[in-house]
Amino acid sequence: MAAKRPAAGEGGGKAAAGAAAAKKRVALVNITNVAAAANNAKFNSATWAAPVKKGSLASGRNVCTNRVSAVKSASAKPAPAISRHESAPQKESVIPPKVLSIVPTAAPAPVTVPCSSFVSPMHSGDSVSVDETMSMCDSMKSPDFEYIDNGDSSSVLGSLQRRANENLRISEDRDVEETKWNKDAPSPMEIDQICDVDNNYEDPQLCATLASDIYMHLREAETRKRPSTDFMETIQKDVNPSMRAILIDWLVEVAEEYRLVPDTLYLTVNYIDRYLSGNEINRQRLQLLGVACMLIAAKYEEICAPQVEEFCYITDNTYFRDEVLEMEASVLNYLKFEVTAPTAKCFLRRFVRVAQVSDEDPALHLEFLANYVAELSLLEYNLLSYPPSLVAASAIFLAKFILQPTKHPWNSTLAHYTQYKSSELSDCVKALHRLFSVGPGSNLPAIREKYTQHKKFVAKKHCPPSVPSEFFRDATC
Repeated sequence: MAAKRPAAGEGGGKAAAGAAAAKKRVALVNITNVAAAANNAKFNSATWAAPVKKGSLASGRNVCTNRVSAVKSASAKPAPAISRHESAPQKESVIPPKVLSIVPTAAPAPVTVPCSSFVSPMHSGDSVSVDETMSMCDSMKSPDFEYIDNGDSSSVLGSLQRRANENLRISEDRDVEETKWNKDAPSPMEIDQICDVDNNYEDPQLCATLASDIYMHLREAETRKRPSTDFMETIQKDVNPSMRAILIDWLVEVAEEYRLVPDTLYLTVNYIDRYLSGNEINRQRLQLLGVACMLIAAKYEEICAPQVEEFCYITDNTYFRDEVLEMEASVLNYLKFEVTAPTAKCFLRRFVRVAQVSDEDPALHLEFLANYVAELSLLEYNLLSYPPSLVAASAIFLAKFILQPTKHPWNSTLAHYTQYKSSELSDCVKALHRLFSVGPGSNLPAIREKYTQHKKFVAKKHCPPSVPSEFFRDATC
């Protein structure tokens, strides 16, 4: 095995390292030494300290290093902490991964209904020309009443008012209270017109001519490349859902540290769950599995993927380079190199575009809030029972409900393009609503901190205590 790298120089970064050390969170050394059996699903939150702000690349990586333990057996030799103050470029804060801005297509023009219009006889440049052979008096005549030339307009107005009352037949005894609008009552789902979201043929990235076929292929592929929904109970003996959640929370920080795109994170979780669905693993190698899966996903999604040494460093050099490469080969062989897998992010990108076509909600608020809800679902093991497309559709449903609690979140356009009725989203939306309201917990702060940043700032949105059951009733013709 290759020897571990020696500690870097201790020159100009001593002052910054000392300040960072005073604020460091306690290292999660006991992620692999939890004094509990495999069925124990909780960790002691006392080992967690308050999060700190990342000051530089080196200090930021030390935060990630100290947030997660070196997932190594007790017999392994502890690795020395490595400082990169001299070799790493400085940065003030971690920039979140770039989110593709989706330009909403213009809403279709309203259907024009032919209606009669009164043409003013006034002389102006914009007036409609009238045939010179038509006299003004003839044009004003009507079979219902005779035009009065003597200037007595009161009789004309009286005649018009009488005819209006007869035609309208307005009853004075109508109960006004029945028609009073209640702004707090949820509006029912209405049958509305389906908007065309694939009508932008100028942008090649939207693939307007192939979008429907691509989506149908993704729906078919998600059934073949989904992990098992009960591998924690049937396969794993030394790993439980709480350990999985801690690992994914740490991987969120790693993705933020290296500025990886969101698709890399979703693919990483997919690889982890698929591997755990058929391979028993002990807790000492769980973090090794995580970095190996993120290495594979980064090679697939990123333009410049982090090197193997970077992933060794982010684990405080707990694992050797050869160990990471060996685990990478094991994962690829088990997956049979089928690394293209539909994730909730794939569907969410299209569903956000559909929701923005004719939506009054702010586009960025809806996009960030839906992404926040979808990322929260990665932490929850029980949500593996729902396919990624259903999770993405439910995230859109919940995001729209949070932004406008009295308006029905679903419409005909979303139902058409997602192929899900509002009644089919009920269970998943309620699970996501509980997760959003309660939060992932104080020991899993990464996603909440990520979406509390000023650029997103949606994690602290107020959420109503419950979703009205009326919103889960399908529209009827």
